[in-house]
Amino acid sequence: MTVAPDVGEEVSGDTEVSPDRPWVTVVWNDPVNLMEYVTRVFMDYFGYDRDKATVLMLDVHNEGRAAVSNGSREEMERDVEAMHGYGLWATLVKDD
Repeated sequence: MTVAPDVGEEVSGDTEVSPDRPWVTVVWNDPVNLMEYVTRVFMDYFGYDRDKATVLMLDVHNEGRAAVSNGSREEMERDVEAMHGYGLWATLVKDD
């Protein structure tokens, strides 16, 4: 089941956002990628251990989305592009 992003919708996840890092990369659920693949992407790209990657993957699967990284706009644009390269649906969100 695909869950479309809702403008202004609050994004939950394990990532803490601080005022100097106001941008968040959000990965959205999709009907294509297997859970193990998403876990592996989070481990390979972000360097998360299996436990953290699994928690984030389960947020994507069960909640429809997960905040997987935060930082400057440029860093998050890079992360979103990387997620697209892995075939994952990701967007950039400003955390106000």
